[in-house]
Formats: sequence, C-alpha cells, structure tokens
Amino acid sequence: MTPVPIRYGARPCSLVVCRGCCCGDARKNPGTDHAGQLARLREAAAASRGRLAVRTSDCLGPCAQANIVVVQPSTEGRRRGGRAAWIAFTLDEDSLDDILAWTAAGGPGVAPPPATLALQMIDPPKN
Repeated sequence: MTPVPIRYGARPCSLVVCRGCCCGDARKNPGTDHAGQLARLREAAAASRGRLAVRTSDCLGPCAQANIVVVQPSTEGRRRGGRAAWIAFTLDEDSLDDILAWTAAGGPGVAPPPATLALQMIDPPKN
C-alpha cells in the first residue's frame, strides 16, 4: 500500500496502547510478548516519518477484552468522518500486522480496516 502523504501541521494517525491493570499483564495473557508488541509499534512509528504516533495509557476499561489498542484517525481521517476505533484482543502479531497496515493506508476515515481487524472492534466503554 502507498503511504498517505502527511501535510504540515496535520495530526497523524495515532495508536493508544492500553497498559493499565490487565492489558500488558503477563499473568493475564502469558503467551503474549507485551513489551515486544509495544516496541514493535514504537519502531513502526519511528520509521513512519511522522505518519504514525504511539502512546500508552492507563486502564481504558474493557479489561475482559485485553489487550486494547485504540486507533485514532489523522486530521484527514477526521475530516472525512473517521472516528476512533477500539480494537480488542490484540494479542498476536497478526493483529499488529493488521493495525499497522491499516494505519499505513490512512486509518479511520481514509481506508477501510482489514476484515479480520474489523471483527476485533468493540464499542468504547460508556463512562
């Protein structure tokens, strides 16, 4: 896929990676390399030349569906009606592959998510 060009002053697509009480916890999901996943996402952001940002957050709420990653649209994605997409069960490399491919294609509002990733999408918690 061809990367979406980024305009000066435009906000990139960003990932909020939950690392609260359950997400990222090796006791809850012992078969997942949580630190390795976060490192991979940060490496992709560094290599994106400003097209992707990654940050972590304390608990986002849906603990039963850990690990949660929220894909936030870029400025262009918001302009086109994109909204944050909450992705549950991001426990394997395939999930990360899909998230990174989607963000490289433009993310919410710019490109449709991969079909397998769409199956992992959940509604954000109601406060």
